[in-house]
Amino acid sequence: MAGNSSGIVAGLTTAALVTVGFLAYQASENVPADLGRQAGDAAPVVAASKAPRDRNHPTALPSGSGTGERVVYSLDDDRVWLVGKGDKVRRTFKVTPGSVNPAPGEYRVTSRSNKVKGTDGVPVEHVVRFASVGGVAIGFSAAVDNTPPDPDGPSLTGGIRESRKDGAAMWSFATIGHKVVVIR
Repeated sequence: MAGNSSGIVAGLTTAALVTVGFLAYQASENVPADLGRQAGDAAPVVAASKAPRDRNHPTALPSGSGTGERVVYSLDDDRVWLVGKGDKVRRTFKVTPGSVNPAPGEYRVTSRSNKVKGTDGVPVEHVVRFASVGGVAIGFSAAVDNTPPDPDGPSLTGGIRESRKDGAAMWSFATIGHKVVVIR
């Protein structure tokens, strides 16, 4: 009986290893090509010049800000648009950038953290990271106490601060691999 049991265990172990190997292969085939690379320190996928604006509607989504579902972040306007299917703006809001900005271009969300301490020491939540510049992580976050980042502070900050309400919306919208388009 012992020989028979060890054969069953060996067979089950082999089947489990084959299954895990197959699932790992499938997962690796479905990862966006740029997700594994160090985003931000490398050149962004698409460099964008100043996107045209609608002067009569300053909060309108700038034309030339990409297509499809995406987060659009304007460096010049300190504004974010969450763009859903059919290029419909689901939400737009003002943000306060840190001291380090990403280059204009297209990125992908590479990591997320529900609650951490920001590089400025402020507790933040709903962190959605998409780039890195000179070793400084760049991402959207909401300060738990609504503290804005100090661009003149002693440490470099890549946190793009949003309100807690806007941070919750970003957290729900921008999952791993989601497109982020940075424009001027």
